[in-house]
Amino acid sequence: MVSADFAERPVKKLVLFDVDDTLSPPRKGASPEIIKLLRELRKQLAIGFVGGSDLVKISEQLSVGDFNVLEEFDFGFAENGLTAYRLGKPLESQSFIKMVGEKDHQELVNFILHYIADMNIPIKRGTFVEFRNGMINVSPIGRNATLVRLRATIPSTAIGTPQKSALSQNSYF
Repeated sequence: MVSADFAERPVKKLVLFDVDDTLSPPRKGASPEIIKLLRELRKQLAIGFVGGSDLVKISEQLSVGDFNVLEEFDFGFAENGLTAYRLGKPLESQSFIKMVGEKDHQELVNFILHYIADMNIPIKRGTFVEFRNGMINVSPIGRNATLVRLRATIPSTAIGTPQKSALSQNSYF
């Protein structure tokens, strides 16, 4: 059964698009051509976005000109789906803090920050632990690192020894 909200669209399908490297390069804006394509596609079927970032960051990437993410997509799934929207309205979501509690969250963040401080990596810039509604994002080089620095560092921070070592040292994992 098709929702009345989408009954006028000829194709009864939902197409979801990943944000990074599909709708736009990571941390960069979408092109006007992509925005035009999305608007045309939405006339035919339901569309949605999926991304690991929070809605603010996704909006920065996809808000080109007068394109408003929550108005132009039928569905939105930020924070890897933990924060969801349907026709611009938020759906029920989960909170990492509510689930684990403030005390355990603080203990985990303290462990992560101490661990990162002792890592010998090429660069460290800015925010290392970013809280999101449904998760925390850990970046050993920092969320403020430029794309050039990020790409230069990926081989030394890709899943491997640092992460496996950190996981083995903490009972949370």
